[in-house]
Amino acid sequence: MFQQFLDTVKGIIMSSGFANCPWQNLLMIAIACVLLYLAIVKGFEPLLLLPIAFGMLLANIPVANLSSHAEGSLIYYLYQGVKMGIYPPLIFLGIGCMTDFAPLIANPKSFLLGAAAQGGIFFTFIGATLLGFTPKQAGAIGIIGGADGPTAIFVTSKLAPELLGAIAIAAYSYMALVPIIQPPIMKALTTKKERMVVMDTLRPVSKTEKVIFPIMVTIIVSFLVPDAAPLVGMLMLGNLMRESGVVDRLVKTAQNELMNIITIFLGVSVGATATGDRFLSPETLKIIALGLIAFCVGTACGVLLGKLMYLVTGGKINPLIGSAGVSAVPMAARVSQKVGQQYNPANFLLMHAMGPNVAGVIGSAVAAGVLINIC
Repeated sequence: MFQQFLDTVKGIIMSSGFANCPWQNLLMIAIACVLLYLAIVKGFEPLLLLPIAFGMLLANIPVANLSSHAEGSLIYYLYQGVKMGIYPPLIFLGIGCMTDFAPLIANPKSFLLGAAAQGGIFFTFIGATLLGFTPKQAGAIGIIGGADGPTAIFVTSKLAPELLGAIAIAAYSYMALVPIIQPPIMKALTTKKERMVVMDTLRPVSKTEKVIFPIMVTIIVSFLVPDAAPLVGMLMLGNLMRESGVVDRLVKTAQNELMNIITIFLGVSVGATATGDRFLSPETLKIIALGLIAFCVGTACGVLLGKLMYLVTGGKINPLIGSAGVSAVPMAARVSQKVGQQYNPANFLLMHAMGPNVAGVIGSAVAAGVLINIC
């Protein structure tokens, strides 16, 4: 009887995770705990970093079969929304409901800054190809430079789903580190005189302009880059719902309940792709390094075009707003404001920076469509 009890206990222990845990899983669980610390204690993009980190933790618990690749598990079914490209456009719907495009409409030149900041995407696409990645993998890695998590996930799910965990974590990590990464680049590429420029107040934007804008952008972008239509279309639908003023209930649902539910599903299922056997490889280190390069080059391209516009306009454009062309909304715009006020406390660049910032959201979606098309 006692021997039977011992055999039962032994069987339970031998079939548990403690007896079947590779070192790779332990390391991934440690990384997940670090990401949870950054999300909870440091406040780095907690809305997505927390569920991503916890999904990573669940996926690396041995025997439990909770990864996105474990067919039949709860997370496997949640992951289908990522695999089929459902979650990112729905996130864009919520973003559209929360975004005011008035600064961009009032200053259409901001489109140029938003476009310039996508330079990091294509620079890194070429670099990743030269490093031996396939064109599809290179496209997925390059999109990290757009500093837009949902867009990175959307492109990667289409082109290189095997890299989804590494790319998602890199994209959201760099988005969270915008206040740390961008200021040194901004200061290195501008003079004190340029950083102190006070820009003229933006003109008022009528409701008619706000309603027409999302309709026209949807038509033009979808005709030019059809592969960008799911992201741009949902972004502009959300914005049209907001600006029309006739569907308040839908707006509240899209920017609150729907956005929150999709964020949980997206974060957990994406994090659960980062299992030890897939994530821990030299390839992952290359992706993280290339992602950082993409983000830095994108920031630099935006600032450099801002300098050119400063010269062309006779000093009326503050080049700092060019850094907001990456689409980390609204954090990148806040960084432009913060750096500008360090050199001129009377300077208020936030609304001027929001123009390139929201242009960057559109630009990253267009870049995503281009990459999907050419790869």
